[in-house]
Amino acid sequence: MTQDPRRRVPRTDAVLADPRVVTALGTHSRERVKAAVVAAQQRARSGEIEPERVVDETLAGLPSRASSLTPVLNATGVVIHTNLGRASLSPRAIEAVVDAAGYVDVEMDLGTGQRSRRGAQALAALRSAVPDAGDALVVNNGAAALVLATTALAAGREVVVSRGEMVEIGDGFRLPDLIASTGARLREVGTTNRTHLRDYVDAVGPDTGCILKVHPSNFRVEGFTRSVPAGDLTDLGVPVVEDIGSGLLAPDAALPDEPDATTSLRRGAHLVTASGDKLLGGPQAGLVLGRADLVERLRRHPLARAVRVDKLTLAALEATLTGPPTPTAQALHASPDDLRARTERLAEALGRQVVPVDGRVGGGGAPGVPLDGHAVEIPADLVPGLRRPSGDVPAVVARVDGGRGLVDLRCIPSEADGDLLRALRQALAG
Repeated sequence: MTQDPRRRVPRTDAVLADPRVVTALGTHSRERVKAAVVAAQQRARSGEIEPERVVDETLAGLPSRASSLTPVLNATGVVIHTNLGRASLSPRAIEAVVDAAGYVDVEMDLGTGQRSRRGAQALAALRSAVPDAGDALVVNNGAAALVLATTALAAGREVVVSRGEMVEIGDGFRLPDLIASTGARLREVGTTNRTHLRDYVDAVGPDTGCILKVHPSNFRVEGFTRSVPAGDLTDLGVPVVEDIGSGLLAPDAALPDEPDATTSLRRGAHLVTASGDKLLGGPQAGLVLGRADLVERLRRHPLARAVRVDKLTLAALEATLTGPPTPTAQALHASPDDLRARTERLAEALGRQVVPVDGRVGGGGAPGVPLDGHAVEIPADLVPGLRRPSGDVPAVVARVDGGRGLVDLRCIPSEADGDLLRALRQALAG
Protein backbone atom coordinates (compact mmCIF):
# COMPACT_ATOMS: atom_id res chain seq x y z
CA MET A 1 0.00 0.00 0.00
CA THR A 2 1.15 3.56 -0.76
CA GLN A 3 2.03 5.46 2.38
CA ASP A 4 -0.20 8.45 3.12
CA PRO A 5 2.06 11.50 2.45
CA ARG A 6 0.56 13.20 5.49
CA ARG A 7 2.50 10.74 7.62
CA ARG A 8 5.70 12.32 6.27
CA VAL A 9 4.78 15.77 7.61
CA PRO A 10 7.40 16.50 10.29
CA ARG A 11 6.29 17.03 13.88
CA THR A 12 6.31 20.53 15.29
CA ASP A 13 9.14 19.79 17.75
CA ALA A 14 11.23 18.37 14.92
CA VAL A 15 10.77 21.49 12.81
CA LEU A 16 11.56 23.75 15.75
CA ALA A 17 14.78 21.79 16.32
CA ASP A 18 15.99 22.32 12.75
CA PRO A 19 19.15 24.53 12.88
CA ARG A 20 17.71 27.06 10.45
CA VAL A 21 14.54 27.41 12.52
CA VAL A 22 16.60 27.68 15.71
CA THR A 23 18.40 30.61 14.07
CA ALA A 24 15.04 32.20 13.23
CA LEU A 25 14.08 31.92 16.91
CA GLY A 26 16.86 34.41 17.59
CA THR A 27 15.03 37.11 15.66
CA HIS A 28 11.36 36.14 16.08
CA SER A 29 9.22 35.17 19.05
CA ARG A 30 8.59 31.48 19.62
CA GLU A 31 4.86 32.09 19.13
CA ARG A 32 5.40 33.67 15.71
CA VAL A 33 7.74 30.89 14.56
CA LYS A 34 5.39 28.18 15.81
CA ALA A 35 2.49 29.78 13.93
CA ALA A 36 4.58 29.69 10.74
CA VAL A 37 5.36 26.00 11.40
CA VAL A 38 1.68 25.13 11.85
CA ALA A 39 0.76 27.01 8.66
CA ALA A 40 3.43 25.15 6.68
CA GLN A 41 2.33 21.80 8.12
CA GLN A 42 -1.26 22.50 7.13
CA ARG A 43 -0.18 23.28 3.57
CA ALA A 44 1.68 19.97 3.46
CA ARG A 45 -1.29 18.02 4.83
CA SER A 46 -3.56 19.57 2.19
CA GLY A 47 -1.15 18.54 -0.55
CA GLU A 48 -0.24 22.11 -1.49
CA ILE A 49 3.47 21.48 -0.80
CA GLU A 50 5.64 18.40 -0.34
CA PRO A 51 6.17 17.41 3.33
CA GLU A 52 9.92 17.80 2.86
CA ARG A 53 9.40 21.52 2.22
CA VAL A 54 7.84 22.30 5.61
CA VAL A 55 11.02 23.84 7.01
CA ASP A 56 11.59 25.93 3.87
CA GLU A 57 8.00 27.17 3.91
CA THR A 58 8.21 27.92 7.64
CA LEU A 59 11.16 30.21 7.01
CA ALA A 60 9.48 31.77 3.97
CA GLY A 61 6.41 32.49 6.10
CA LEU A 62 8.36 34.59 8.59
CA PRO A 63 8.62 38.38 8.04
CA SER A 64 11.96 39.54 6.68
CA ARG A 65 11.87 42.73 8.75
CA ALA A 66 11.52 43.42 12.47
CA SER A 67 8.23 45.30 12.04
CA SER A 68 5.36 45.39 9.57
CA LEU A 69 6.46 48.82 8.33
CA THR A 70 7.92 48.63 4.80
CA PRO A 71 10.68 51.04 3.73
CA VAL A 72 9.81 52.77 0.45
CA LEU A 73 11.44 55.05 -2.08
CA ASN A 74 9.41 58.26 -2.20
CA ALA A 75 9.14 59.11 -5.91
CA THR A 76 6.07 61.35 -5.50
CA GLY A 77 7.94 64.66 -5.40
CA VAL A 78 6.15 65.50 -2.12
CA VAL A 79 8.85 66.18 0.45
CA ILE A 80 6.80 65.98 3.67
CA HIS A 81 4.47 63.12 2.77
CA THR A 82 2.17 62.43 5.72
CA ASN A 83 1.19 58.95 4.53
CA LEU A 84 4.87 58.01 4.24
CA GLY A 85 5.80 59.18 7.75
CA ARG A 86 6.53 62.85 7.03
CA ALA A 87 10.24 63.71 7.39
CA SER A 88 12.89 61.10 6.68
CA LEU A 89 15.46 61.08 9.48
CA SER A 90 19.06 61.89 8.70
CA PRO A 91 21.73 59.17 9.09
CA ARG A 92 23.00 61.08 12.12
CA ALA A 93 19.55 61.02 13.74
CA ILE A 94 19.17 57.30 13.01
CA GLU A 95 22.54 56.70 14.67
CA ALA A 96 21.36 58.67 17.69
CA VAL A 97 18.18 56.58 17.96
CA VAL A 98 20.26 53.39 17.97
CA ASP A 99 22.53 54.82 20.69
CA ALA A 100 19.49 55.72 22.80
CA ALA A 101 17.81 52.33 22.44
CA GLY A 102 19.52 50.91 25.53
CA TYR A 103 20.19 52.44 28.93
CA VAL A 104 21.16 56.11 28.58
CA ASP A 105 21.55 59.14 30.83
CA VAL A 106 18.28 60.73 29.73
CA GLU A 107 17.55 61.96 33.28
CA MET A 108 20.85 61.46 35.06
CA ASP A 109 24.00 63.50 35.58
CA LEU A 110 26.71 60.84 35.25
CA GLY A 111 29.17 63.07 37.09
CA THR A 112 27.13 63.32 40.28
CA GLY A 113 24.88 60.31 39.87
CA GLN A 114 21.92 62.57 40.61
CA ARG A 115 18.75 63.11 38.64
CA SER A 116 19.01 65.80 35.97
CA ARG A 117 16.64 67.68 33.68
CA ARG A 118 15.15 65.32 31.11
CA GLY A 119 16.68 65.73 27.64
CA ALA A 120 18.78 68.70 28.72
CA GLN A 121 21.09 68.57 25.70
CA ALA A 122 18.25 68.31 23.19
CA LEU A 123 16.58 71.35 24.77
CA ALA A 124 19.89 73.21 24.74
CA ALA A 125 20.27 72.43 21.03
CA LEU A 126 16.76 73.74 20.38
CA ARG A 127 17.44 76.96 22.28
CA SER A 128 20.69 77.36 20.37
CA ALA A 129 18.85 76.98 17.07
CA VAL A 130 16.37 79.71 18.15
CA PRO A 131 18.34 82.15 20.34
CA ASP A 132 15.32 84.48 20.61
CA ALA A 133 13.51 81.85 22.68
CA GLY A 134 13.90 82.29 26.43
CA ASP A 135 13.26 78.57 26.90
CA ALA A 136 12.03 75.49 25.05
CA LEU A 137 9.90 72.43 25.65
CA VAL A 138 9.36 69.29 23.56
CA VAL A 139 6.18 67.20 23.59
CA ASN A 140 5.00 64.32 21.44
CA ASN A 141 3.48 66.19 18.46
CA GLY A 142 2.36 69.59 17.22
CA ALA A 143 -1.25 69.16 18.32
CA ALA A 144 -0.05 68.23 21.81
CA ALA A 145 2.02 71.42 21.97
CA LEU A 146 -1.04 73.49 21.11
CA VAL A 147 -3.29 71.60 23.53
CA LEU A 148 -0.76 71.93 26.35
CA ALA A 149 -0.38 75.67 25.75
CA THR A 150 -4.12 76.38 25.76
CA THR A 151 -4.71 74.08 28.74
CA ALA A 152 -1.98 75.65 30.88
CA LEU A 153 -2.91 79.21 29.96
CA ALA A 154 -6.66 79.12 29.51
CA ALA A 155 -8.40 76.07 31.02
CA GLY A 156 -11.78 77.31 32.27
CA ARG A 157 -11.19 80.63 30.54
CA GLU A 158 -11.37 82.00 27.00
CA VAL A 159 -9.05 81.50 24.03
CA VAL A 160 -9.47 84.31 21.51
CA VAL A 161 -8.97 83.22 17.88
CA SER A 162 -9.86 84.65 14.49
CA ARG A 163 -12.59 82.91 12.50
CA GLY A 164 -10.20 82.89 9.54
CA GLU A 165 -7.84 80.65 11.52
CA MET A 166 -10.31 77.97 12.62
CA VAL A 167 -8.52 75.26 10.69
CA GLU A 168 -9.00 71.55 10.25
CA ILE A 169 -5.79 69.51 10.38
CA GLY A 170 -5.24 65.91 9.30
CA ASP A 171 -7.74 63.08 9.65
CA GLY A 172 -10.65 65.40 10.35
CA PHE A 173 -9.34 66.93 13.59
CA ARG A 174 -10.47 70.52 14.00
CA LEU A 175 -9.02 73.38 16.01
CA PRO A 176 -12.30 74.14 17.86
CA ASP A 177 -12.54 70.53 19.00
CA LEU A 178 -8.94 70.46 20.21
CA ILE A 179 -9.42 73.63 22.23
CA ALA A 180 -12.73 72.45 23.65
CA SER A 181 -11.00 69.29 24.87
CA THR A 182 -8.74 71.44 27.08
CA GLY A 183 -11.62 72.89 29.07
CA ALA A 184 -11.11 76.34 27.54
CA ARG A 185 -13.88 78.31 25.87
CA LEU A 186 -13.41 79.51 22.31
CA ARG A 187 -14.00 83.22 21.66
CA GLU A 188 -14.20 83.73 17.90
CA VAL A 189 -13.47 87.17 16.44
CA GLY A 190 -13.60 88.73 12.98
CA THR A 191 -14.82 86.95 9.87
CA THR A 192 -13.50 84.20 7.62
CA ASN A 193 -11.61 86.62 5.39
CA ARG A 194 -11.05 89.75 7.51
CA THR A 195 -10.10 90.24 11.15
CA HIS A 196 -9.00 93.60 12.56
CA LEU A 197 -7.09 94.66 15.66
CA ARG A 198 -10.26 96.19 17.11
CA ASP A 199 -11.88 92.73 17.01
CA TYR A 200 -9.24 91.44 19.42
CA VAL A 201 -9.35 94.57 21.58
CA ASP A 202 -13.11 94.22 21.99
CA ALA A 203 -12.83 90.51 22.89
CA VAL A 204 -9.98 90.59 25.42
CA GLY A 205 -11.10 90.96 29.02
CA PRO A 206 -10.65 89.59 32.54
CA ASP A 207 -11.71 86.11 31.42
CA THR A 208 -9.19 85.85 28.56
CA GLY A 209 -6.55 83.18 29.04
CA CYS A 210 -4.63 83.75 25.82
CA ILE A 211 -4.85 84.88 22.22
CA LEU A 212 -4.16 82.16 19.68
CA LYS A 213 -2.79 82.83 16.21
CA VAL A 214 -2.86 79.86 13.83
CA HIS A 215 -1.04 79.78 10.52
CA PRO A 216 -3.40 78.35 7.85
CA SER A 217 -0.66 76.04 6.66
CA ASN A 218 -2.70 73.71 4.46
CA PHE A 219 -4.69 76.28 2.47
CA ARG A 220 -4.51 79.84 1.18
CA VAL A 221 -7.08 82.63 1.30
CA GLU A 222 -6.56 85.38 -1.27
CA GLY A 223 -8.39 88.52 -2.34
CA PHE A 224 -10.24 90.78 0.09
CA THR A 225 -8.48 89.60 3.25
CA ARG A 226 -6.96 91.00 6.40
CA SER A 227 -5.31 89.49 9.46
CA VAL A 228 -3.49 90.85 12.48
CA PRO A 229 0.15 89.89 13.09
CA ALA A 230 0.94 88.41 16.47
CA GLY A 231 3.25 91.32 17.25
CA ASP A 232 0.35 93.75 17.13
CA LEU A 233 -1.45 91.82 19.86
CA THR A 234 1.25 91.71 22.51
CA ASP A 235 0.16 94.91 24.26
CA LEU A 236 -3.31 93.58 25.07
CA GLY A 237 -2.17 92.17 28.41
CA VAL A 238 -2.56 88.43 27.74
CA PRO A 239 -0.18 85.79 26.37
CA VAL A 240 -0.09 85.50 22.58
CA VAL A 241 0.47 81.95 21.31
CA GLU A 242 1.36 81.52 17.64
CA ASP A 243 1.11 78.10 16.04
CA ILE A 244 3.33 78.22 12.95
CA GLY A 245 2.66 74.57 12.10
CA SER A 246 5.43 73.31 9.87
CA GLY A 247 8.40 73.78 12.18
CA LEU A 248 10.66 76.15 10.26
CA LEU A 249 13.02 77.56 12.88
CA ALA A 250 14.58 80.37 10.84
CA PRO A 251 13.79 82.13 7.55
CA ASP A 252 14.34 80.09 4.38
CA ALA A 253 14.78 81.93 1.09
CA ALA A 254 13.19 79.03 -0.79
CA LEU A 255 9.98 79.47 1.26
CA PRO A 256 9.66 83.25 1.66
CA ASP A 257 6.05 83.20 2.87
CA GLU A 258 6.43 80.37 5.36
CA PRO A 259 6.42 81.55 9.01
CA ASP A 260 9.38 80.63 11.18
CA ALA A 261 9.92 80.53 14.93
CA THR A 262 12.72 83.10 15.04
CA THR A 263 10.78 85.76 13.15
CA SER A 264 7.57 85.10 15.10
CA LEU A 265 9.35 85.57 18.43
CA ARG A 266 11.18 88.68 17.25
CA ARG A 267 7.88 90.19 16.17
CA GLY A 268 6.42 89.69 19.62
CA ALA A 269 4.75 86.29 19.95
CA HIS A 270 5.09 85.13 23.56
CA LEU A 271 4.98 81.42 22.69
CA VAL A 272 5.46 79.62 19.38
CA THR A 273 4.32 76.04 18.78
CA ALA A 274 5.32 73.86 15.83
CA SER A 275 5.94 70.32 14.61
CA GLY A 276 9.34 68.65 14.59
CA ASP A 277 8.77 66.18 11.77
CA LYS A 278 7.99 68.62 8.99
CA LEU A 279 10.34 71.33 7.72
CA LEU A 280 12.74 70.81 10.62
CA GLY A 281 13.28 67.31 9.23
CA GLY A 282 13.33 65.57 12.59
CA PRO A 283 11.25 63.03 14.52
CA GLN A 284 7.59 63.45 15.39
CA ALA A 285 7.55 66.05 18.14
CA GLY A 286 5.78 69.21 19.24
CA LEU A 287 8.02 72.21 19.86
CA VAL A 288 7.23 75.03 22.28
CA LEU A 289 9.51 78.08 22.21
CA GLY A 290 9.23 81.45 23.87
CA ARG A 291 9.12 83.40 27.11
CA ALA A 292 10.82 81.43 29.86
CA ASP A 293 8.13 81.96 32.51
CA LEU A 294 5.38 80.77 30.15
CA VAL A 295 7.39 77.73 29.02
CA GLU A 296 7.96 76.83 32.67
CA ARG A 297 4.24 77.19 33.33
CA LEU A 298 3.60 74.63 30.59
CA ARG A 299 6.38 72.37 31.85
CA ARG A 300 4.93 72.25 35.37
CA HIS A 301 1.36 71.57 34.22
CA PRO A 302 0.21 67.96 34.95
CA LEU A 303 -0.69 67.45 31.27
CA ALA A 304 2.97 67.91 30.33
CA ARG A 305 3.75 64.49 31.80
CA ALA A 306 1.11 62.85 29.62
CA VAL A 307 2.50 64.34 26.40
CA ARG A 308 6.22 64.17 27.09
CA VAL A 309 8.57 62.54 24.58
CA ASP A 310 10.72 59.46 25.03
CA LYS A 311 14.49 59.11 24.90
CA LEU A 312 14.46 58.06 21.23
CA THR A 313 12.72 61.27 20.16
CA LEU A 314 15.03 63.42 22.26
CA ALA A 315 18.08 61.72 20.76
CA ALA A 316 16.83 62.08 17.18
CA LEU A 317 15.84 65.71 17.73
CA GLU A 318 19.22 66.66 19.17
CA ALA A 319 21.05 64.96 16.29
CA THR A 320 18.78 66.70 13.78
CA LEU A 321 19.49 70.11 15.30
CA THR A 322 23.25 69.65 15.62
CA GLY A 323 23.93 67.51 12.54
CA PRO A 324 24.36 68.18 8.80
CA PRO A 325 21.49 69.16 6.46
CA THR A 326 18.60 66.74 6.78
CA PRO A 327 17.06 64.76 3.89
CA THR A 328 14.18 67.23 4.06
CA ALA A 329 16.51 70.21 3.58
CA GLN A 330 18.37 68.42 0.80
CA ALA A 331 15.13 67.66 -1.05
CA LEU A 332 13.83 71.21 -0.70
CA HIS A 333 17.10 72.74 -1.88
CA ALA A 334 18.09 70.13 -4.45
CA SER A 335 19.94 71.54 -7.45
CA PRO A 336 17.60 71.63 -10.48
CA ASP A 337 20.54 70.76 -12.75
CA ASP A 338 21.50 67.74 -10.62
CA LEU A 339 17.91 66.52 -10.48
CA ARG A 340 17.52 66.83 -14.23
CA ALA A 341 20.81 65.03 -14.91
CA ARG A 342 19.85 62.11 -12.62
CA THR A 343 16.38 61.93 -14.15
CA GLU A 344 17.78 61.91 -17.70
CA ARG A 345 20.22 59.10 -16.86
CA LEU A 346 17.38 57.04 -15.42
CA ALA A 347 15.11 57.73 -18.40
CA GLU A 348 17.86 56.84 -20.89
CA ALA A 349 18.51 53.52 -19.12
CA LEU A 350 14.81 52.70 -19.38
CA GLY A 351 14.09 54.13 -22.81
CA ARG A 352 11.52 56.51 -21.35
CA GLN A 353 10.81 60.26 -21.59
CA VAL A 354 11.62 63.05 -19.13
CA VAL A 355 8.81 65.52 -18.41
CA PRO A 356 8.79 68.74 -16.34
CA VAL A 357 6.86 68.50 -13.05
CA ASP A 358 6.15 70.55 -9.96
CA GLY A 359 6.95 68.95 -6.64
CA ARG A 360 5.36 70.03 -3.37
CA VAL A 361 6.54 70.75 0.16
CA GLY A 362 3.63 68.77 1.64
CA GLY A 363 2.70 68.20 5.26
CA GLY A 364 0.72 71.43 5.39
CA GLY A 365 3.80 73.52 4.62
CA ALA A 366 4.02 76.25 1.96
CA PRO A 367 0.68 75.47 0.29
CA GLY A 368 0.67 76.31 -3.40
CA VAL A 369 4.45 76.71 -3.62
CA PRO A 370 5.76 74.63 -6.55
CA LEU A 371 9.15 72.92 -6.51
CA ASP A 372 10.38 72.90 -10.10
CA GLY A 373 11.66 69.53 -11.19
CA HIS A 374 11.53 66.69 -13.70
CA ALA A 375 10.21 63.14 -13.69
CA VAL A 376 10.43 59.95 -15.70
CA GLU A 377 7.12 59.21 -17.39
CA ILE A 378 5.82 55.63 -17.14
CA PRO A 379 2.45 54.00 -17.86
CA ALA A 380 -0.01 54.89 -15.12
CA ASP A 381 -1.08 51.27 -14.70
CA LEU A 382 2.43 50.34 -13.52
CA VAL A 383 2.31 52.63 -10.48
CA PRO A 384 0.36 50.23 -8.18
CA GLY A 385 2.77 47.38 -8.91
CA LEU A 386 5.77 49.53 -8.01
CA ARG A 387 4.46 49.72 -4.46
CA ARG A 388 5.00 45.98 -3.95
CA PRO A 389 8.59 45.05 -2.98
CA SER A 390 10.11 41.82 -4.26
CA GLY A 391 13.40 40.32 -3.12
CA ASP A 392 16.07 43.01 -3.49
CA VAL A 393 13.66 45.28 -5.37
CA PRO A 394 12.30 47.99 -3.04
CA ALA A 395 8.79 49.40 -2.88
CA VAL A 396 8.52 52.62 -4.90
CA VAL A 397 5.70 55.12 -4.39
CA ALA A 398 5.22 57.19 -7.54
CA ARG A 399 2.25 59.36 -8.50
CA VAL A 400 -0.32 59.53 -11.26
CA ASP A 401 -1.13 62.90 -12.77
CA GLY A 402 -3.09 63.57 -15.94
CA GLY A 403 -3.21 59.88 -16.75
CA ARG A 404 0.59 59.57 -16.60
CA GLY A 405 2.74 57.75 -14.11
CA LEU A 406 5.48 60.07 -12.83
CA VAL A 407 8.69 59.06 -11.05
CA ASP A 408 10.20 62.12 -9.35
CA LEU A 409 13.71 61.78 -7.91
CA ARG A 410 13.58 64.83 -5.61
CA CYS A 411 13.12 62.82 -2.40
CA ILE A 412 15.27 59.86 -3.41
CA PRO A 413 18.94 59.93 -2.32
CA SER A 414 21.32 59.57 -5.25
CA GLU A 415 22.81 56.40 -3.76
CA ALA A 416 19.40 54.74 -4.22
CA ASP A 417 19.23 55.43 -7.97
CA GLY A 418 20.38 51.88 -8.71
CA ASP A 419 17.61 50.41 -6.56
CA LEU A 420 15.06 52.62 -8.30
CA LEU A 421 16.32 51.52 -11.71
CA ARG A 422 15.92 47.84 -10.76
CA ALA A 423 12.38 48.42 -9.55
CA LEU A 424 11.39 50.27 -12.72
CA ARG A 425 12.99 47.70 -15.00
CA GLN A 426 11.07 44.94 -13.25
CA ALA A 427 7.80 46.86 -13.54
CA LEU A 428 8.32 47.69 -17.21
CA ALA A 429 9.27 44.09 -17.99
CA GLY A 430 5.85 43.05 -16.73
